Amino acid sequence: MAAPRPEKQPLNLSLPHPWNVTYEEAVSIQNTLKKQLILHDRIKTGPIHLIAGADISYGRNSDLFFATVVLLSYPDMQPIEKAHAIERASFPYIPGLLSFREGPVLLKAFKNMMRVPDLIIFDGQGIAHPRGVGLAAHMGLFLDIPAIGCAKSRLCGEHREPGPLPGDHEDLLYQEQVIGSVLRTKARVRPVFVSPGHLISLERSREVTLKCCRGYRLPEPIRQAHLAVNRLRISYQ
Repeated sequence: MAAPRPEKQPLNLSLPHPWNVTYEEAVSIQNTLKKQLILHDRIKTGPIHLIAGADISYGRNSDLFFATVVLLSYPDMQPIEKAHAIERASFPYIPGLLSFREGPVLLKAFKNMMRVPDLIIFDGQGIAHPRGVGLAAHMGLFLDIPAIGCAKSRLCGEHREPGPLPGDHEDLLYQEQVIGSVLRTKARVRPVFVSPGHLISLERSREVTLKCCRGYRLPEPIRQAHLAVNRLRISYQ
């Protein structure tokens, strides 16, 4: 007999600003949000039991966005739940302002989840961003959930190459500040760029990201989200 469907737990969604803004307004919003970020560990429910991964896929030859959130058990990384959302783009593609383009559809996907995760890993930047408010930081603030940014490429900053073994890492520096960690997750494979988003420290962000890896470059939550969102996009088009 199938297990009963859990009662939906509403997310605490606080939307302190509109999405339909100008470039100047968006930059001003980021500068304001940066002051609200908490960059030390504040996981409210104690140990992590549920961890989500979130990713976006752009529609080919269309203005559609596809967002998928997958929920996995931690630390064994077993699938628990999946939700998605589809929207049309309403904000232009501007490097450094992607959260204004991708945020609305991601929040819609999170609202479709039955359970609330203890922590989220986003395929994007946390504070490793010119104004310190990448996608994981922006969404972490809105969702009021600890959030980590795990990006495949660097947006800003300088670093030395980390050692060759999984777990080797180097600081990512920007304007003489440590804003992230360049982390080797698989031997002889390019590192990922990990930075805290909200309610978590850099050290804990790096630790959790590495514990979520299962022999691939990307940690399992965002690897699974990436696979799921691409399947969604292909099935829709």
